[in-house]
Amino acid sequence: MSHGIRVRLLALLFLFVGLVGSGYFGTAITSSAGTHELTYTDRAEDGDPPMVALGVALGALRGIFVNVLWIRATSAKEDGQFYEAIDLAEWITRLQPRLPQVWTFHAWNMAYNISVTTQTPQERWGWVNAGLRLLRNEGIRANPNDMHMHKELAWIFLHKISGYTDDANQYYKKQFAYEWQNILGRKPVIDAEHRDRPSVIQQYVDWIQPIVDAPATRTGLAQANPKAEEIAQAYENGMGEALGVRFLERYTLQQEMTLAGKLTTVKKTAGPRTQAFMLLSEQFTDEQAWTDLVNHVRKRVLEDEYFMEPIRMIQQMRKFGPIDYRLPSAHSLYWGSRGTDVGRMTVNEHNADSLDFVNAYRLVMQSVQDLWRHGDMYFNYLDVHEQRVAYYQGVPNAYFVPSYGGMLNEIVQNSGLFEADRRPYRQFSAGYENFLRDAVRFFYRRGDLARAEYWYDILRNWKGQNMNDTTRIDEMALSLKDFADKQLYDSLGSPQVAVSEVYGALQGALFSGLMIGDIDVFSAQWEYARKTHAYYFSEQFRVVVASSGGARMEFMDRDFAFLAGNLFVNILSTLGPAEAELLYGNAPEDLRQYAYDALVVRYKGYIDNLAANGESDSFEILFPEPARMEEFRVMYERKRTARENQGDEGARKN
Repeated sequence: MSHGIRVRLLALLFLFVGLVGSGYFGTAITSSAGTHELTYTDRAEDGDPPMVALGVALGALRGIFVNVLWIRATSAKEDGQFYEAIDLAEWITRLQPRLPQVWTFHAWNMAYNISVTTQTPQERWGWVNAGLRLLRNEGIRANPNDMHMHKELAWIFLHKISGYTDDANQYYKKQFAYEWQNILGRKPVIDAEHRDRPSVIQQYVDWIQPIVDAPATRTGLAQANPKAEEIAQAYENGMGEALGVRFLERYTLQQEMTLAGKLTTVKKTAGPRTQAFMLLSEQFTDEQAWTDLVNHVRKRVLEDEYFMEPIRMIQQMRKFGPIDYRLPSAHSLYWGSRGTDVGRMTVNEHNADSLDFVNAYRLVMQSVQDLWRHGDMYFNYLDVHEQRVAYYQGVPNAYFVPSYGGMLNEIVQNSGLFEADRRPYRQFSAGYENFLRDAVRFFYRRGDLARAEYWYDILRNWKGQNMNDTTRIDEMALSLKDFADKQLYDSLGSPQVAVSEVYGALQGALFSGLMIGDIDVFSAQWEYARKTHAYYFSEQFRVVVASSGGARMEFMDRDFAFLAGNLFVNILSTLGPAEAELLYGNAPEDLRQYAYDALVVRYKGYIDNLAANGESDSFEILFPEPARMEEFRVMYERKRTARENQGDEGARKN
């Protein structure tokens, strides 16, 4: 056989092997690309920029072209050309939507870099929200199982909005609470007789469950409640807009105005669409039909506009605690936990040292910790709606204290070598110890000595403690009082600690003092709260104000009387009439002044109905009006107006 024939035969053999291999491996690669959602745009569409069309036309060379765009985008960001970086990132995400790093780069650029170049809190919030929406509504929708993207989204919620590093963070928190109260309505008012943790969690589950159970389609809504579908059609025809976020905003606003007794007054000055909605609510008076329609719209908005699953929200409540989804840390927990649930990364010998694991789980833990520190939130919806400086306050939520330890074992097991027993120092162990220290101090300050002792005992005897702290033995030998005081002195400069100390003491003053008529306990706890508040604002806050970033650290109002009075109102709003009457009756006159108007809105109609049937004394007997109320109302309005003028949202006003 000649040399030429052998070469031809070998070439034919290699060709045959190549064709067989191509058929086998090509099918496998195509299947894998589909399974892992690695496909990308293969045609240009009308309106696409020329660069996108060029990238599509390059076919197999698209990867090289995207690399060039990526280098240009990175350089533009480093040079401060943020808007050019946005354009480049948009082109890249259009060409390669399965590249998570580009989405996070794009979102980060909006939320962090561009936002701080603007002049007003409103502009800042617009860019921060744009970054959130891009990552959540587009990036994760294109990469629903990518842990990295979930982690980055959770970080923006936790650090940028819930944290205090941004000067405008207080403005962000209020806008976020307003947005989510429109979507979900008010948080549950806890039944006074069912305040144990399982019962409270169930009451929060009952808040979201009707959304889970609501019909998913308009056809289903019409079948379940034809009257609800009739309202929906009347709304769309009369308002000229589809059901969605605006419908929920109009509905929530009307509910809040009704509760505040302002509906009649507002009706005279409202715009044409608001008046049209009011007329619609007067035309259709079937409350169940409205409820069914609202729950259907909430379901569609959550799933379509926010890419969130109501059933997962309930699952997280049952796992972590009574989550108020009007808080940014609730969304940090949602997305961080979703990322660890659905992320395809699993710990093995090849990736056990990946920081994505430890960072994703760390965000889950930090979100729970933030809900413990600020998870009981109160704010004035109507003030935000009317674009006034609104009251907003997050206070510690003790129902989340058991959550941290309950999830620790699961997270440690999924953190690979970072939490291995052989390590002398482990991050999650240190975090849990610090968490327990805060809990002990808070319960002690609130006057709940039994729970303070319980958690102090767990801290002392916890087997997972780090072994590198040589002072721990001496510290654990301290009495409960000395231990709690030491935690305070070591960390009072932190705004979270200052808030928990002040509010813990005020809650102790009200529940352990006024509720049982012990004026000595009330006076002692009240005075401690006042002094701690004064210390924080004279030391830590003064230093930050000098550096022109004061409002970002203002996690509580700088006026103690205003702060304490509003807390008194908030606590009364969570109580039943009998408990509210007792607390109000034992309160000094200045606290009653803060509470009286709110009590009129909340209880007067209910109590008057009972009194008409001979089942109760009149509202005026149970909750007598304090002296000098007109003078107080003028003073309160002056204080509220002063907050508008001082611009306590932090960023400059023009």
